[in-house]
Amino acid sequence: MSVHDQSNNKKVTVPLLKEMKKQGQKIVALTAYDFLTARSLDKAGVDIILIGDSLGMVFQGLESTLPVTLEQILYHTQAVRKGVSRAMVVADMPFLSYQISEAVAIENAGRLLKEGGANAVKIEGGTHIVPIADKLIKIGIPVIGHIGLTPQSINQFGSYKVRAKEEKEAAELLSAAKALDDIGVAAIVLEKIPAGIAANITSAIETPTIGIGAGNDCDGQILVTEDMLGIFDDFKPKFVRRYANLSDNIRNAVEQYVSDVREKNFPADDESY
Repeated sequence: MSVHDQSNNKKVTVPLLKEMKKQGQKIVALTAYDFLTARSLDKAGVDIILIGDSLGMVFQGLESTLPVTLEQILYHTQAVRKGVSRAMVVADMPFLSYQISEAVAIENAGRLLKEGGANAVKIEGGTHIVPIADKLIKIGIPVIGHIGLTPQSINQFGSYKVRAKEEKEAAELLSAAKALDDIGVAAIVLEKIPAGIAANITSAIETPTIGIGAGNDCDGQILVTEDMLGIFDDFKPKFVRRYANLSDNIRNAVEQYVSDVREKNFPADDESY
């Protein structure tokens, strides 16, 4: 039986992700913040479901991910967990939930697993977060790394432009990826970096890479579900492919409902008691 066949029915775990990389089976990841969406993604065969701090922008209407709190991630993780039986549930650790100290990171990550039901946590950053990630892994908390464009550092970067276009930063990313690989992270998200750099990183490490705007040579791909389904349509990054235009569908359905109610076409006799 191939890894592909196994991954259709086996619970996705850290060892399974690593085996998928070895056998060249692409890893599929999407975000979710609620029970119904998570259930649909899980039934469709998604391997990783991320409760991303992207909820700040696509769920709360904020301008960045920075205001998202641990309690909010915890709440949404609990909801998502109820809808998932197979996929790996990964909770984002929001800004300042892990950077302050190892003790704070351990407590917060532990809550996301113990209270939220997450299978792993995701933390942003390069070599500077390796000691914290290493500590979490050693006490049994799987960690997914995230390098390249890290949205929690938007005030440092100044924009959401492509990272690692210069040789120095590309070398720093490779060093960070190797350091994360050495401590045994479950996967590494590579966000908005040149495809060639992502390919080099992917081939240089044993850890699976999950790309978002990082080309097709990564071991897997992740998108924000609201982007992919066309629900969030304020803007469309280059790396997003819209598989539906649900924003238009929702608006059209609601407009029809408004019309039916006002014209007394709803409810009909067979919809009444």
